[in-house]
Amino acid sequence: QVQLVESGGGLVQAGGSLRLSCAASGRAFSSYAMGWFRQVPGKEREFVASISWSGRSTYYADFVKGRFTISRDNAKNTVYLQIGSLEPEDTAVYYCAADPSPAELMSDPRRIIDSWGHGTQVSVSS
Repeated sequence: QVQLVESGGGLVQAGGSLRLSCAASGRAFSSYAMGWFRQVPGKEREFVASISWSGRSTYYADFVKGRFTISRDNAKNTVYLQIGSLEPEDTAVYYCAADPSPAELMSDPRRIIDSWGHGTQVSVSS
């Protein structure tokens, strides 16, 4: 497993942008697929985006609509989620995740993800 710590959340107005960061500890970071998920109270945690270990392949949930960009810097053991054109519906706790399996599998809700961060709150006001 890797240890994950998210940062960058906050309160923003609709239409604004944020960049979330997830710092990972452990030598195996570059061999893990990384992902972002989000959860609102009373709902299941949902997949947002994932990225392969190399960074060459990315996958997004349909609701992203081109507003989110996932990226990673293996030299810094960090994965990012750039969120633009924020909507009140984006309000949620955003979680970073790491898994040694292929990135495209992270969107499968049946999959048991190897490592999770504690989450960072994103709140969007209308």
